Amino acid sequence: MTAAKPPFRADHVGSLLRPDSVKAARRKYHDDKSIDAAELKAVEDEAIREVIKLQEDVGIPAITDGEIRRSFWHYDFMGDLTGLDLEQRDEGVQFHGVKLRPIFPTITGKLDFPADHPMIEHFKFVAANTKATPKISIPGPSCCHFRTARADIKPKEYQDDPEALFADLAATYAKAVQAFYDAGCRYLQMDDIFFAYLCDPKHRAAKTAEGMDPDWLIDRYAWMMHEAIKDRPADMLIGMHMCRGNFVSTYAAEGAYDPAADAIFNKTGVDIYFMEYDSERAGGLEPLRLLPKGKKRVLPGFITTKTGELESIDDLKRKFDAAAKHADLDQLGIAPQCGFASTEEGNKITVDDQKRKLELVVKTAEAIWGGVDK
Repeated sequence: MTAAKPPFRADHVGSLLRPDSVKAARRKYHDDKSIDAAELKAVEDEAIREVIKLQEDVGIPAITDGEIRRSFWHYDFMGDLTGLDLEQRDEGVQFHGVKLRPIFPTITGKLDFPADHPMIEHFKFVAANTKATPKISIPGPSCCHFRTARADIKPKEYQDDPEALFADLAATYAKAVQAFYDAGCRYLQMDDIFFAYLCDPKHRAAKTAEGMDPDWLIDRYAWMMHEAIKDRPADMLIGMHMCRGNFVSTYAAEGAYDPAADAIFNKTGVDIYFMEYDSERAGGLEPLRLLPKGKKRVLPGFITTKTGELESIDDLKRKFDAAAKHADLDQLGIAPQCGFASTEEGNKITVDDQKRKLELVVKTAEAIWGGVDK
């Protein structure tokens, strides 16, 4: 493959199922203490080379490391920020019928992006091992606020003034954007899923009970994203993924995008939108009408990563016919609804299921637009 320039007609959110070799090595390193960091990295490196080849073989034009080195899609990145620590407690966040492992972000000091953040090297490894376009997915700035309980925000300045916290988060992420650019990244994705959470009546009620207007939060989250990416160089594209939770094929929220659609499309400054659309929990396609005309692109996630059942191309074509009633088909593409393994546990699907889903993404793009990079 040669490196085409995004946006693409076929893409994916980023995470891939962890092979047994990596799971075993992580246990040996973290639990048994029987191997060192270099041995763990060697196993991860080999697994990442294999998932790079998988993506290239099926024809995906944007290549990630599958988040193979991470335990969580978000906490690993957040825990290496200056001023943010991860604490292990007794009970995790509730998903639908299951609880997340009990890891909790805690803001302990002034936030910043360190020059030695490990995910810079994670990106460089992918770039060095593919001829296609390397991409890295990181959690968006809203995650550091939404996922941190008020009691776990320790600096008095942030306790007294949420705007001070939002400003420092925006500045931290602006620094991260520049650091990834300097490392050669021209396609950066931020998973800012809490726009979708704030469309869920239960999550909206919970934030209201905490004394925060959910619509105000949507606006401030959009502001943070805009501030973080507004000064990016012209040859760097920013993607944003939105979903309603993804942990061993379960979810944590539901509700249509309507309350957040205007902010998502018109206030964030994002170029490419990965939007979960694989179930009724995501609501209708009407919010796509707010996508402004131009170069922005939406990749509706009509292909689920939560089950192995394979969607049909004919059915996907019908869904794009419906989507095209609200947004120009030329501003659309296709990607799965979420990652395949937002945490190291992975979804309840097989490696073969995962490959067939990625192949379907490519085949759908070819059938509708004539190619993955048209």
